[in-house]
Amino acid sequence: MASVGVANFAPLVIGATGGSGTRVIARIAKLAGYNLGTKLNSAEDSLAFYSFHETWINPFVSARRRGQALTPWQSARMKEDFHAALASHIPEAERRGARWGWKTPRSIYLLSFLHAQFAQLKFIHVMRDGRDMALSQNQNQLRKHGRAVLSWRDRVFGSMPERSVLLWEKVNSQAADYGETGLRESYLRVRFEDLCAKPLKTTAQILNFLEAAVDPEPITRAEITPPRSLGRWKTCSPAIIGKLEATAATSLHRFGYLE
Repeated sequence: MASVGVANFAPLVIGATGGSGTRVIARIAKLAGYNLGTKLNSAEDSLAFYSFHETWINPFVSARRRGQALTPWQSARMKEDFHAALASHIPEAERRGARWGWKTPRSIYLLSFLHAQFAQLKFIHVMRDGRDMALSQNQNQLRKHGRAVLSWRDRVFGSMPERSVLLWEKVNSQAADYGETGLRESYLRVRFEDLCAKPLKTTAQILNFLEAAVDPEPITRAEITPPRSLGRWKTCSPAIIGKLEATAATSLHRFGYLE
């Protein structure tokens, strides 16, 4: 696999299904010395990649779900659009000799593509309990990418929370599979619940992955406050919880959310 990085420095990418808690990971990365760009929204997502994601996530994911590849023309255009977005995010000259990257949750949909551009890509996969995610008001990824990720049968399945947890399962499982087998030591999965329950230990783990000699204690104190929405699924009716757990049982077990 050929690297297209600049001066042999590959990026750090932070991705997740929407609302998983990526903002605090981005802040930790910045305190570890990473330049994550300046053209950011209120969630600290890079704005430079927005149009790229809107254009290419669905064709890329749909083709992969069908076991196909993009056409040569599509592949060339996708790479061209990506590098244009990258240049807008952080100019090439600012990437040389620096630790850099970006935080856009939807990067999780394009992990294999990004790895093809940067052989030494580092990816932090942020995860939050799928039951919490299914009951969130933030269903932007389901709305934008449900048709690409889910089959027709899946899209007419059950309630919106059930479709949401199904998307959570598919996207996170595919990213975990690729990260564990393709990226290996350049892949780190962080559960938001662990960051909130064991902040010092989890922050130290992130800093170690980033190879940053930074004291995690002041970062933990300044940056990590569990949101009131954490564990919101516990207040939901047992019938709804049962449906969510039945729908995504495999991944809820795999990622430690079900015994």
